[in-house]
Amino acid sequence: MAPLAYRRVVVKLSGEALAGPEPSGIDQATIDRIAADLVAARVLGVSLGVVVGGGNLLRGATAADKGADRTTADVMGMLATVMNALALEAAIERLGAPARAMSALSMPQVCETYERRAARRHMADGRIVLLAGGTGNPFFTTDTTAVLRAAELSADAVLKATNVDGVYSADPKRDPNAVRYDRLSADEALERRLGVMDFTAFSLARDRRIPIIVFSIREPGAVESVLRGTGRATIVGG
Repeated sequence: MAPLAYRRVVVKLSGEALAGPEPSGIDQATIDRIAADLVAARVLGVSLGVVVGGGNLLRGATAADKGADRTTADVMGMLATVMNALALEAAIERLGAPARAMSALSMPQVCETYERRAARRHMADGRIVLLAGGTGNPFFTTDTTAVLRAAELSADAVLKATNVDGVYSADPKRDPNAVRYDRLSADEALERRLGVMDFTAFSLARDRRIPIIVFSIREPGAVESVLRGTGRATIVGG
């Protein structure tokens, strides 16, 4: 088998991915499949942090567009990420692997509060760390959170799990002539406005030289394939 390309990673998992075939909510079969992929990666000896989005339950920007105060709406979105992290933590532990949900928003009755050194210890001890609550501040996306946590935790890469197998020049579902890229620099992704991650996330990844690997989470074993460098994906920056 191919050797591992990365030994310590932060996986960015969108909330929408947890909804599975449904338009919203948490699909248990999908959660269980993703949990199995993460556990399989841990068995390989990879240290894993997972930043979870909340768009399957509530997206702060959408709530703000409908009239909610933006700061309040973003906090609501952060709470949704905690719910997803707890669901994923439970699924991982049912498989017999240790996991720890940590939130940037302090809620000690629910889960551990995120602190960089504690998170690093959990990863060193073999726990899969579920990083919820965004950055703990409004106006920042979970994409930015993923790159920030990767920098804090000295991760080799950010693995962005999506519903498509890489970065395209246009939406492949709408444009049959969309071109798929195998590799891009961060500057190219920004200049071409490809929209894989927001500007802040890309800028931080570029400055810290953290590669972003965009891949589809829809197939079982996708995480391990990316870790071995054999999966179908687009590598941005690094």
